Amino acid sequence: MFEPLQKTTEELQKAGQANYDAVARAHGEASKSFQAIGQELKEYTESSFENATRAWEQLLEVKSLERAFELQTNYAKKAYEDWTAEVSKISEMYQAAASDAYKPFEKALKTHAA
Repeated sequence: MFEPLQKTTEELQKAGQANYDAVARAHGEASKSFQAIGQELKEYTESSFENATRAWEQLLEVKSLERAFELQTNYAKKAYEDWTAEVSKISEMYQAAASDAYKPFEKALKTHAA
């Protein structure tokens, strides 16, 4: 009489444990991904600041207005290219983070379906 109830209880416990494990793994993956994104943003910010400082120093030394325009144009072009590349890279990192965080749930769902 109690055998089906016991079996159901054991299955629920296994499912609960699998879900808990999936959440823990997903949290770990998300944490690693967000740390990597934070590091990437830090490095980009530092590089961007260094480039801006270097451009400003060069502008202070120019002798002609034409050279100042050239330096400013080159800096603006490079800053825009760097920014668009960084946005693309960060976007890819967020997509990978979402995918990595979902994988443990996907495995748990496949386990439950089997």
